[in-house]
Amino acid sequence: MLSWALTFLILALVAGLLGFSGVAGTFANVAWILFVVFLVLMIVSAIVGAARGRSPV
Repeated sequence: MLSWALTFLILALVAGLLGFSGVAGTFANVAWILFVVFLVLMIVSAIVGAARGRSPV
């Protein structure tokens, strides 16, 4: 999921450099949403892993 967020971020930067501000804004929003979802899932995974007695990765 993090790779998708980075992909959309790079696409947003390229679109912004080329002058496509609407597309760049959309890509940036998608990248932000994917990054937040990634962080939430990572935190949940760490908490569940710690609750089971395993060390987080």
